[in-house]
Amino acid sequence: MKIVDPCSLQTRNILQYLLRSDHPFTPLKTMVKSSQPTIAPKLEEPKFGFSAYAERLNGRAAMIGFVATLAIEYFTGQGLLAWLGL
Repeated sequence: MKIVDPCSLQTRNILQYLLRSDHPFTPLKTMVKSSQPTIAPKLEEPKFGFSAYAERLNGRAAMIGFVATLAIEYFTGQGLLAWLGL
């Protein structure tokens, strides 16, 4: 047995009535539709902060640091903090 919420049916019926083309308030139909911009804005690449190049460089440095930490632990037999004396 399917339980149907009468509020949702009523809301759906009202929206269908308001969006019909023969309804006197057809401008509501144009307000409901969202249109995508046809031309993408040309944004200037930021000089500092979260730019694509900075994020790529940061990711590469993090990967190199992680591999270096694993190498230190493997060759010395100690964890990084023990190797640093902390």
